[in-house]
Amino acid sequence: MSKRLRFQLEQEIPEDAHYEIHLELPQCFYHDDQITLCDKYFTSQEHKNHVVYGVQEAAENYRKLFQEILNTLKEKLEVAKSILADEQERMVMMQEEEQNLKAMIESEYRIRFWLMTEENKVNFQSPQGRGFNLKLREASQNQLMEFATKLKEKFQEILQRLNCLGRENMSKLRESEVRLSEQICGLQKITTELEKKCGQSASALLQNARYSLERSESLLLQCLEPARITDLSLCQITGMSKMLEVLQRPITLDPKTAHPCLVLSEDLRSVRLRNVQQDVRSHPERFDFSATVLGVESFTSGRHYWEVDVEKATQWQLGVHGSSASRRASGDKVLFTGSIMGTDYTFWAFPPLKRVSWREQMRRVGVFLDYKYGQISFYDVTKRSLIYNFSDLAFQGALRPVFSLCISNGGMNSDSLSICLPHVSSCNGTFSPQ
Repeated sequence: MSKRLRFQLEQEIPEDAHYEIHLELPQCFYHDDQITLCDKYFTSQEHKNHVVYGVQEAAENYRKLFQEILNTLKEKLEVAKSILADEQERMVMMQEEEQNLKAMIESEYRIRFWLMTEENKVNFQSPQGRGFNLKLREASQNQLMEFATKLKEKFQEILQRLNCLGRENMSKLRESEVRLSEQICGLQKITTELEKKCGQSASALLQNARYSLERSESLLLQCLEPARITDLSLCQITGMSKMLEVLQRPITLDPKTAHPCLVLSEDLRSVRLRNVQQDVRSHPERFDFSATVLGVESFTSGRHYWEVDVEKATQWQLGVHGSSASRRASGDKVLFTGSIMGTDYTFWAFPPLKRVSWREQMRRVGVFLDYKYGQISFYDVTKRSLIYNFSDLAFQGALRPVFSLCISNGGMNSDSLSICLPHVSSCNGTFSPQ
């Protein structure tokens, strides 16, 4: 209220008429005290230095402010709901990942135990092994049992660590779910309150206006963030059986199956991507929808292992493919896919399509196939660690190694894959729980 208006009011209202005219005086809103009083009190010593607005002006200012805050609150509410949905999805995914890792650990333990037993048989069948006397054989058997026990203990430790991480992650996610639910409840409540206030009369809107504002600001200052959980891939299964070297096969590539964009080396151990298709003769086994080539070798039984250098490829795919499967259908195949974009590494397994938690570049990948027991494992040979494995698969017919690169959409691409030659190695009568 202006000094001029206040002076006019003081002049026009007699002192002895204050009480009777009091109800008709203009109403003012005292911002500092958050109260509405008639103009009579404006001249009092207590309020003379306070910020004062007309009731309608103050209400309109708060209405605009509440509307701005409402928009921000609604945006934050949607973000909170989205994060909560993500957290709930993460709980389901983490439980699935934990169960999958447990199955992988148990499967890999069985593979390592079988290979250790095979290693023992190979030692006995070797010329040195056939010359073992009874005491040496007994000593070897005792050594095998000792390392089998250590192997079991090692895998039990990995399972225990996985269980511990799983419980910790689930606890963090549940705490996050509760916290976000409470934040959503608070946001919904204050949003409803402010919407109601914005539709009220001036005097009703100004009641507890500052309190509503402070509560809104408090909720807006609350941080919305997902729980920070530990990557379960930290429970890596390290070590590789020496028997894999014995089982390593000299795989060669089959030119009849190669996509026209692929160029094979003379020794048929490397494949390179070219950006222009070659004019090649049509063949019923040739891949014409993806840059893929099969190995010449096919497997219908036994255990087999091969290694592939993937360092010079940004997008690649390895695994096995049913030799009789249609080239245009998904067919009988098991695949592991790697993709590199800058410093980001993404890996997938199929079937079913599933993302693999592995955040480091791979240079050499080992593929192990146990046809009889339906096992396929992929290893990071450089780090000597299991990446992913499939178990209890039901194979039918011959399986062949498969190698794929990604055809780029424009631009040059010189990605290549190379099959590694088998190691010159032999078992020497010693075992390792690795």
